[in-house]
Amino acid sequence: MPSSALLIRPSLEADLPAITAIYAHHVIHGTGSFELEAPDLAEMTRRRSDVLAKGLPHLVASRGAEVLGFAYAGVFRPRPAFRFMAEDSVYIHADHVGQSLGRALLAELLRHCEALGIRQMLAVIGDSANAGSIGLHHSLGFAHTGILKASGWKHGRWLDTVFMQKTLGAGDSCPASELTPSNR
Repeated sequence: MPSSALLIRPSLEADLPAITAIYAHHVIHGTGSFELEAPDLAEMTRRRSDVLAKGLPHLVASRGAEVLGFAYAGVFRPRPAFRFMAEDSVYIHADHVGQSLGRALLAELLRHCEALGIRQMLAVIGDSANAGSIGLHHSLGFAHTGILKASGWKHGRWLDTVFMQKTLGAGDSCPASELTPSNR
């Protein structure tokens, strides 16, 4: 495979320094994450391990050895009734924003989650002015489901939280009792 080809693949431990740097940029400079201090490598390693331990996907987009972005699914809420719903996170290296990498990552994440039996994917988007993330999710079939007004304070201003949701697979067309254990 040529080094210029985009590859979406499961993340590896070796990808964590790049993942940490990508996320740190967004924490420090952006409003998509409501974290105020960028987590260190040890914390990002712990977070990835937690996602994988729950059997959820943690992906990267790479060209050759360069990690250009990452995406993962997380548990929306810990209560058992929410086990068919996941929350997505997608972050792209600042030098590669606008190249459809987020779309490729999120589309692959959705495929993985649907195969796992996830029936609803939720996007919790920091900042109602985050046109890139809102547009990305809309382009892949997410619908706007609500806004929490002035729910976060970052960079000297109040920020909204936007909720978007997408049905995966059978969605709510069949009861959970008809799903196999491997499908949650």
